[in-house]
Amino acid sequence: MVLRTLYRLAVITALCAAPLSLPAGAQDNPNQPPEHTEPFPNIGIGQTREEMLESFAEAPQLKRGEPARVLLDQRRRLARSLDALAPQRSGSIDAYVVSIALDSDPVFAREAREAGRVLARRYGANGRVLTLAGPDGTRDDLPRGSIESLLVSLAHIAELMDTDEDVLVLYTTSHGNELGLAYHYGDTGYGVLSPARLAEAFEELGIERRILIISACYSGVFVPALSGRDTAILTAAASTRNSFGCEPENDWTFYGDALVNRALREPQPLTEAVRAAGRTIAGWESERRLLASLPQSAFGAGVSAWLPTLEAGMPQVASAPVGRPAVGE
Repeated sequence: MVLRTLYRLAVITALCAAPLSLPAGAQDNPNQPPEHTEPFPNIGIGQTREEMLESFAEAPQLKRGEPARVLLDQRRRLARSLDALAPQRSGSIDAYVVSIALDSDPVFAREAREAGRVLARRYGANGRVLTLAGPDGTRDDLPRGSIESLLVSLAHIAELMDTDEDVLVLYTTSHGNELGLAYHYGDTGYGVLSPARLAEAFEELGIERRILIISACYSGVFVPALSGRDTAILTAAASTRNSFGCEPENDWTFYGDALVNRALREPQPLTEAVRAAGRTIAGWESERRLLASLPQSAFGAGVSAWLPTLEAGMPQVASAPVGRPAVGE
């Protein structure tokens, strides 16, 4: 199992390192994300396999060759975005939405940006939405997603929200492997966000009411670690399956398109949206003879105490899907 896990990590991160296919003139576009041109580094040098797995569980993050001015700019962007978040309102169940792209392939930035808008509209989170995403080919105006920026953001939001009353809605999109989510920004940022590390952060910060939506291959690995009484967790795939649609030129992955761009725009309960998205994805995969991704969902026993109240305020008129669909129609 250890060998297989490490092998899958090497294979998936090698796939992440494939250069983007850029249109003519894109190299001169300041909003074009950086290419993956170098192999994912061995961030477990000198460790045994067991020590490497223990290290990956702690969510290692490596940055190399990042210009000092870029580091300063990213720090300022994150600080401004966090400072702009509104405080919670006593007596009201407020949703705080975080949408993050952990890989610089532009499909993830596009998906994270629109997912933040869709989820903010659905859950009345205007003023309480934070999107962490790099350039998407048309703009570069947000703090980038990384393991560090996510954890810092969660800590800040925990200080703003009433953790006994409010809800965190987290959307993550990236490549994934059996160890967790891949953080990979061009040739300068690398890491693995493990289920154990994310669960540890939630426990430390006291964030219990959670809607967690994880779009990545193998994302079912997060279900056992993050399930809880007040958690609804939705993943794009089972713990042993790939998900699809993450080509850089896409606007959506299969899961993001089916769940966020379609089902969650409709005035229907989250449980119904999950089932509708599952049917859509199964149809797409069957038509293309792809091995089923088997999206997962788990709703804790306590979710029914607050989710209906939160969803009672959702818009009763559906919004139209945007962007190029993950599957040509």
